[in-house]
Amino acid sequence: MTAATAMTAVDDAALLGHARTALAARLDAPTLRRSPASLAAITHRGAVIAASAHGEPRRDGAPTTPGTIFRIASMSKSFLAATALSLRDEGLLDLHAPAAEYVPGIAAARFDDEPFSLTLDALLSNRGGLGEDNAWGDEHLGSSREEMAAHVEAGLRPATRPGTEYRYSNLGISLIGRAIEAVTGRDVEDVVRARLLDPLGLTDTRASADLYPAGSDLAAGFRTFDDGAAFTPEPYVGSGALACIGSLFSTASDIAAWMHFLGSAFESGASPADGVLRAASRREMQTARTLIPTSAWTASGRVLDGAGYGYGTVVEHDRRFGRVVQHAGGLPGFSSHMRWHTATGIGVVVFGNSDSFGAGSVAGDLLSDVLGLIDAPAALVRPWPETLEAARRIDALLRAGRPLTDAAELLARNVLRDVPADVRSSRLAEALAETGAIRPATDPFPERIVSASDRSALRWTIPCERGALVCDLRMIGLHDPLVQEIAILPAGEDGRKPRDEPAHVTDHHRLAPAQERTRGVQEGVR
Repeated sequence: MTAATAMTAVDDAALLGHARTALAARLDAPTLRRSPASLAAITHRGAVIAASAHGEPRRDGAPTTPGTIFRIASMSKSFLAATALSLRDEGLLDLHAPAAEYVPGIAAARFDDEPFSLTLDALLSNRGGLGEDNAWGDEHLGSSREEMAAHVEAGLRPATRPGTEYRYSNLGISLIGRAIEAVTGRDVEDVVRARLLDPLGLTDTRASADLYPAGSDLAAGFRTFDDGAAFTPEPYVGSGALACIGSLFSTASDIAAWMHFLGSAFESGASPADGVLRAASRREMQTARTLIPTSAWTASGRVLDGAGYGYGTVVEHDRRFGRVVQHAGGLPGFSSHMRWHTATGIGVVVFGNSDSFGAGSVAGDLLSDVLGLIDAPAALVRPWPETLEAARRIDALLRAGRPLTDAAELLARNVLRDVPADVRSSRLAEALAETGAIRPATDPFPERIVSASDRSALRWTIPCERGALVCDLRMIGLHDPLVQEIAILPAGEDGRKPRDEPAHVTDHHRLAPAQERTRGVQEGVR
């Protein structure tokens, strides 16, 4: 089995050991002292596989357990977004229509004293222009719908030009809740429960503390202003007009199931979850829609190629691990974070009952640690059958010393014009002068595949006497795909990349399991 195909499934036994190692390393005494109670869990495909619970959630002598209920704050936005998309899918909401069609008061908003039109899409993806309002939103979470409606109808004042850049707005996203109520005639919390929580069996996830039976293991909130030397109780912030964006309580096991519900949308094949919200809509939630500047995030040691806000989620494009989806939650007395890796189904949930706990940093480090320990792929790619066949043919020609014109039927017209035959032969001769002649006996072609950036591309190697050639091929996605680019360069020291090529996330792409590729060939060959 090659490096390109080795990561076909996660070894649960190995993952358990690595999860325990990461939990022990990251939940050190300085971290734990910032919260009276905390819970960190490593999850895989919807199940908690390892958890570390610390402290006392109410400081009454009872210990934190894996089932302790914490307030998840703004992690609630993902539930709101999924509910909105389910209504969109049924034709009850139009995310791209003026939001004033559902919440008439929005029409009073002005920018530079001029009216403008906001869409639900802009509000849900945090590019409505409304200014960051975390401190204000925390204080007004329990305010009445009438009070919030009065603010909106008085005329909102965007901080940036609407529709152009990222600003995290609790008030803006809360208007999605008002739109949901307008088209359903029900409180948004009831709609979330009926459309998501009940069908998914998330029985420990509820909209307010008073919905749990007496004696439930609910974490109380606390604050510290001296790095955990002393804590003062912090009463629950109320659940009112802004509750839809930050009021939910939940458990690690429920959030594990929720992350898998969302992340499984990137897997192939139908799923029972599609009946709750179709996979395409769940992928929309987890696709960056509004660019988020990431310069401050690199301090954590994670290098991102980009990040953006989707619908109720933050989407990171990690240079090593690819797509990571996450959302934080913070309210006075609580800090929470969930994040998951779509290629492997591995996730992390972290809760603390102090807003100084820093759940996001802990969760980010834990997920990176675990993914690194298992050498996780950044993505699993299923190349087109035509991509594999074209690469195999060109590989055979190169190893036999034959020209590309012998496979002219595979090539787009530009290939032989962009690099004339004599130029291509000269460049290949220069490469071979460095690597030595191609070895006559090589491993089978599938074992020499290095990676695939997407379904239309493939990278493989050809062993030579003093090194190797790295071959790259890219197809054009016509009904009958053709080769549009071919590059052949000497390999660098690692034998897998051309010399001096910078690091790319695609270095860590791996091919899907062989049986899936075989099925793809059988289904795709005409």
